[in-house]
Amino acid sequence: MKTGDYEHFCQNSEVGSFTQSVNWAKVKENWKSEFIVANDINGNIVGTILILVKKIPLLNTALLYAPRGPVCDMHDIYILKALFEQVVLTAKKYNAYMLKIDPLIDEKDAASIDNLKRLGFVYHPKKVGYDNIQCRENYIIDINGRTAEELFESFKPKCRYNIRLAVRKGVACGFYGAERLDDFMKLMQATSNRDGFKARSKEYFERLLKAFDGKARLCMCYYGDTPLSGALFIDYAKTISYVYGCSSDNMRNFMPNYLMQWTMIKYAADNGCRRYDFCGIPYWYDENHPNYGVYKFKQGFNGSVKTWAGEFDYPFRNNLYKCADIIAKIKKHI
Repeated sequence: MKTGDYEHFCQNSEVGSFTQSVNWAKVKENWKSEFIVANDINGNIVGTILILVKKIPLLNTALLYAPRGPVCDMHDIYILKALFEQVVLTAKKYNAYMLKIDPLIDEKDAASIDNLKRLGFVYHPKKVGYDNIQCRENYIIDINGRTAEELFESFKPKCRYNIRLAVRKGVACGFYGAERLDDFMKLMQATSNRDGFKARSKEYFERLLKAFDGKARLCMCYYGDTPLSGALFIDYAKTISYVYGCSSDNMRNFMPNYLMQWTMIKYAADNGCRRYDFCGIPYWYDENHPNYGVYKFKQGFNGSVKTWAGEFDYPFRNNLYKCADIIAKIKKHI
């Protein structure tokens, strides 16, 4: 199997995700990777799955994880079986104890969920927020052929006002590569300190930008030479995904974050994308949660909440799987 054929299928699928791309495997340097395809009787690819492999030497086993995979028609049990037969061989190769998947299927897609259960997957529908590796709830603008101007007019009035305010204040926004990473990292560190999370390293972002080679870019807002806000977005499968964001503690009243989002949304519309994905909005339904402000900000752009089905596990070694589940529950409790 040629990785180019794999990538072509994944990138042109309606359920393709950048985390199932061959390029994502280059970013996850601490994981091994395996690429699996299913073919029809004519040899055409009908399904793919990227599996990341995390070895656990102490226990002589491994965890398999397919982020947002597989990429296929999840209603077709025969494609799923064809992919899974090869996954089993991969599990034997690494003596894996479990495969975890979190495919891009809607939480109400009963047919897809039932197919995975029929294959033996354990479904975790009650996992919410940070219980999951990937957030189940994303905020998405379906572009559906609308022009940038039509999208702008659909935004809430306060959102449009803030975008125009940023422009009047003299904020400039543009797209860049790794040459602006130092500015991006300053903003990321400020955001990390403010919001209490550990920021990724500069080397990680360098690797990501290089791996996606022009499809991952920085969107940066400046006032003169002063960086005010930044984002890293990925253009993949006709979706612009807002993957990382950061901003300065200063001049927030200049509304750079609104202009930055609008610049990326306009890019999505002008380049024929199907959707703009703001990505995660965990706990969006809880007004008292610290993350609620993130949802309120994104809501101004008049998209909609998309809730994915969540995580499915396939245990290959039940004793180790049960042990890992107990450890995870203890960690959550602590």
